Amino acid sequence: MSIHIVALGNEGDAFHQDNRPSGLIRTYLGRSPLVSGDESSLLLNATSTVARPVFTEYQASAFGNVKLVVHDCPVWDIFDSDWYTSRNLIGSADIIVIKYNVNDKFSFHEVKDNYIPVIKRALNSVPVIIAAVGTRQNEELPCTCPLCTSDRGSCVSTTEGIQLAKELGATYLELHSLDDFYIGKYFGGVLEYFMIQALNQKTSEKMKKRKMSNSFHGIRPPQLEQPEKMPVLKAEASHYNSDLNNLLFCCQCVDVVFYNPDLKEVAEAHKIVLCAVSHVFMLLFNVKSPADIQDSSIIRTTQDLFTISRDTAFPGARQDSPGNPPLRVVVKDALFCSCLPDILRFIYSGAFQWEELEEDIRKKVKDSGDVSSVIEKVKCILKTPGKINCLRNCKTYQARKPLWFYNTSLKFFLNKPMLADVVFEIQAGIFQAMCLLICAEMYQVSRLQHICELFIITQLQSMPSRELASMNLDIVDLLKKAKFHHSDCLSTWLLHFIATNYLIFSQKPEFQDLSVEERSFVEKHRWPSNMYLKQLAEYRKYIHSRKCRCLVM
Repeated sequence: MSIHIVALGNEGDAFHQDNRPSGLIRTYLGRSPLVSGDESSLLLNATSTVARPVFTEYQASAFGNVKLVVHDCPVWDIFDSDWYTSRNLIGSADIIVIKYNVNDKFSFHEVKDNYIPVIKRALNSVPVIIAAVGTRQNEELPCTCPLCTSDRGSCVSTTEGIQLAKELGATYLELHSLDDFYIGKYFGGVLEYFMIQALNQKTSEKMKKRKMSNSFHGIRPPQLEQPEKMPVLKAEASHYNSDLNNLLFCCQCVDVVFYNPDLKEVAEAHKIVLCAVSHVFMLLFNVKSPADIQDSSIIRTTQDLFTISRDTAFPGARQDSPGNPPLRVVVKDALFCSCLPDILRFIYSGAFQWEELEEDIRKKVKDSGDVSSVIEKVKCILKTPGKINCLRNCKTYQARKPLWFYNTSLKFFLNKPMLADVVFEIQAGIFQAMCLLICAEMYQVSRLQHICELFIITQLQSMPSRELASMNLDIVDLLKKAKFHHSDCLSTWLLHFIATNYLIFSQKPEFQDLSVEERSFVEKHRWPSNMYLKQLAEYRKYIHSRKCRCLVM
């Protein structure tokens, strides 16, 4: 019984100075414990062109007495010069290996465009292995400048390799070097698996028609332990409406104080919220000019209802903010002023709950005519410039969305200097997000803290392993800051992240700064775990036992 393997492609500098091959296939055949044969006797035949061999034939013994024949074709020209030979090689193959160098993108696309379609037509339901060999140049640099991006663009990305594997229905492998781990354990393990599958298919037609059940072989394959799933941090629901109402009730950060005609304080509010729903308040607070409004009814409503007092000797002036005192607004209409707290609550709730507003006004104003008068004034305040006020029946508009959803809303003031009292300087980095998280915790802005947690987790999850290993990221320092600032979700997630990437972070010096409790947690949840390594050894024994049973049959 024999197994025929065809290897196609050039994985890079695969020849010594004396033109003796030493690439992926030769290295595997020389090192694999399952392949026997004298090193000098592996090479049986090499048909050559002037420059280098078209294909090299190796013969050896695998699994004891199974003949192994390998044709290594580093030059794709064979498909142009000798189609008959190349077609027969592919047609007779039990396993096909396609290999390329990750730093030779030009050759990769040339092969993908010109030769892969030919191979697909000649394939006969045999397993295919795509081997991406080498370490990508400049991949370890996290820089996103155009120069570094163009350098990385000269390499064949993992996505391109996986896409090629999908087109061929192949198994995709990345071999960063031709050492014992990548050749013997990684590439060799997959190749030997397909070799065993080929032997099983060749034993008899009966085995082809019967499923490979565990009871038939008498040996149950061990179940490999899977990595522990990372904890999921769900996005927190928005508290926008309740927070806005609490802002009114708690009187925090107020910059407007309303007074009645007798100059007694009635209510407090915020310019930004009032201007978000009303052009009357925009005009009152000089956010817009009469020329911008161009609506006489809005201008008249502003003049009839409100006036701003700038008198320093104002009898009701507040002394709690001497540096930047709130703006003092006198409400000229006494009836409207008596209902102002209810009207402000209506505005802060989105200015659409008309029935509740009418009920609140009726509790203070007994005359139905006065109730209608106050309601009409509220409608005038909420009027859109240039449009007829059509809010005739309050009940009709009970189900309308809040005014925040329309064109006159808080988003009008976003990234504009008017009415702004805070400027944020923002960058898309992990350390900046941690600094913002610390500030959010100090000022008890829980939703902002949660958003920062999600951002940090998303950034870390998107980093490939090579970037995690090469970049100067002190993950333990992030963990300690998260714990110190009571970010329990983030600190728990970071512990799992360290455990999942144990082989990377355990080699860094800051790993020693973990506490005894933290290190115990990481060791308990580490991947690959000791249990997995033990099960992997049992699995290799199982593969060997299956091989022996196939030979007996």
